[in-house]
Amino acid sequence: MKRISIFIVAFLMLQITPTIAQQLPVEAFGSIPDVSHVTLSPNGNKLASVIRLDKPKLKGAIIQIWDIENNKKSYPVQTDNKKFVILDLNWSGNDILLIKAKFPALRYGTPTTETRLIKYVISEKQTASAIPRQILKRLKHIPQFQSAIIDMLPEDENQVLLELSGSGTHSRYESVLKLNLNGGRSKYVQKAKRNISRWITDRQHNIRVGIYRDETEYRIYEQAEANSDMRILWQFEAFEKEQIWPLGFAQDPNILYVSAYHNDLTAIFKVNLKDPLLKKELVYSDTDYDVEGSLIYSHLKKKVIGINVGSESEYTFWDPEYVAIQNGLEAALPNSNNYITQFSDDERRYLVYSTSSTESGTYYLADRDNKAIYPVAQRYSSLSKEVLAETKTLSYKARDGLEIQAFLTTPLNTESTKLPIVIFPHGGPISYDSNSFDYWAQFFANRGYGVFRMNFRGSSGYGHSFMKAGLQNWGLEMQNDVEDGTRWLIDQGIADPNRICIVGASYGGYAALMGVATTPDLYQCAVSVAGVTDVEYLVKSSRRYSNHEIVKKQVGEDYDALYQRSPISQAEKIKVPILLIHGTKDRVVRFRHSEEMFDELEDHDKNVELIELEDGDHYLSSNEHRLTTFKALDRFLAQHLNRL
Repeated sequence: MKRISIFIVAFLMLQITPTIAQQLPVEAFGSIPDVSHVTLSPNGNKLASVIRLDKPKLKGAIIQIWDIENNKKSYPVQTDNKKFVILDLNWSGNDILLIKAKFPALRYGTPTTETRLIKYVISEKQTASAIPRQILKRLKHIPQFQSAIIDMLPEDENQVLLELSGSGTHSRYESVLKLNLNGGRSKYVQKAKRNISRWITDRQHNIRVGIYRDETEYRIYEQAEANSDMRILWQFEAFEKEQIWPLGFAQDPNILYVSAYHNDLTAIFKVNLKDPLLKKELVYSDTDYDVEGSLIYSHLKKKVIGINVGSESEYTFWDPEYVAIQNGLEAALPNSNNYITQFSDDERRYLVYSTSSTESGTYYLADRDNKAIYPVAQRYSSLSKEVLAETKTLSYKARDGLEIQAFLTTPLNTESTKLPIVIFPHGGPISYDSNSFDYWAQFFANRGYGVFRMNFRGSSGYGHSFMKAGLQNWGLEMQNDVEDGTRWLIDQGIADPNRICIVGASYGGYAALMGVATTPDLYQCAVSVAGVTDVEYLVKSSRRYSNHEIVKKQVGEDYDALYQRSPISQAEKIKVPILLIHGTKDRVVRFRHSEEMFDELEDHDKNVELIELEDGDHYLSSNEHRLTTFKALDRFLAQHLNRL
């Protein structure tokens, strides 16, 4: 590890250089991360990651594989983030890196997102499709999704279990293919069954659980082995409190861990499948928030050791040995959320991601034998703690008395009084904001604006009742919660009532436009990035997709009411400048939403600008598109908020 140490010294010297708070270039915030998807090989000797490219003639992202022991790096795959976007990296053994990628496409005239699985064989320095062409040729149709690995088969190196539609009697649904990554024979180990779209294996790699959905009804099936008779464990409706979701098995193939509601909040239970009553035994819960995430399983100790309670929180371990590791991390990296993302097979090395509201994210490689932890990459290298603004956790009461949690980020060295404010409701809307690093909020704060984010009703993380209060509530109490937060900021003296802009992306863009339509004197401007403008069209356009009934249950199906609760029907009421930004190949919220909103506002002689991101997706995956968006935001807010 000597060569790592030399690298670390240089890294730390960069970290401790004093930084004076100043307005940074847009690129510091508005670029895709410098490093992402960092993953450790099973033997702990290699690190793979996705690196941002920003050369004059070469932009996008490239995969880097770092041989730690020899300090050698290779760069096997590059993308412009337009033709395809890298979603994830996984190791199959120590010689094969699996790359999950997505790209926009059309199926029978319907816009879709496709996924593919690419393999890179290090010893051969070759890149190819992970699924051989001869397998795809035998299918009844080319599957839209070709990257859903359900089991990495660590004891069966260079083979994986992959869900794949297109075969058998029920070819619309997922079979399970045991995929040989070395060119050997692959075979189907689970036939597709009607309405089952996901399979779960036990720790012995038997396919045991199938998740069934028919419109809004879910069933959880269990079988003794692949293709055997199935029994229903649980049956429930979407969004209902009775839901029970399987998470994975213990080493004992009869013990299944599940997520279910406990005192209105999701918690972790285990169930003995031999128990005819299927009694749930509580394993882990939180008194204030939903427990969401995935199981942490130790292949070395052959047991579930904890729960990853989400990317914004620390891992929770149950085993004393791992509790000690976590405690050591907290001592070494105080004042941050530190979570282990991966262990080597022998668990002597592990990867840590450390972040907080003022820590943009640092990856560390920990070595238990050397009792050392080494920083290996920064997610945003231009954003040191010295330039990032503090975020406070607050709460306010909505007009009906419901308590809403919120987060206020204020500019450095600025008093929280009479600030120009950006109201920034999140997307989803079944999602949430937190007191963690947020590059949007930090960008606005660096430009001199206070930033206010709230978890309005309908947000996730606060229990079933809170989430369900947002169903079919677009433009109603959900919108009131955003307005009430804005007025609370004014009443507290934090916001200058004459310098408030509402900005949002996706559902947040909808909330921004509805805010200036329903309360035309409250805000001085609004920005919608890939925002919904016609809720009626949003629901109707889902008819071609399998989730149409889910969308109706979540959003509604009274089309007249949905249209009236859409910004496009309220365009005449808007009195302030509007900025619309949208990718032309957005497969989540179609470009038509912003295009038609622009036309409607222009017809009413409103002050509106539309920026088209050519070939852009919903997530600003292209660095060029993200920079275009942030530069437009910078210009627009400076013009209309007149910051001091």
